[in-house]
Amino acid sequence: MWVKIIEYTKYERVRLISARALQLSMGAPPLIKTKSTDVITIAEEEFAKDAIPFTVMRD
Repeated sequence: MWVKIIEYTKYERVRLISARALQLSMGAPPLIKTKSTDVITIAEEEFAKDAIPFTVMRD
């Protein structure tokens, strides 16, 4: 079984984190346990733990 490792560009990373931070700021529940209350920090932690449920479509 092959596992495809996805490396995001810095622009994709920022877009994913900012989209998730927007969701969190509008009341979405965090996907990980964290002590932080800052939506950017929570989104960054979720990204680091590969918990953000978004996919990137490339041409």
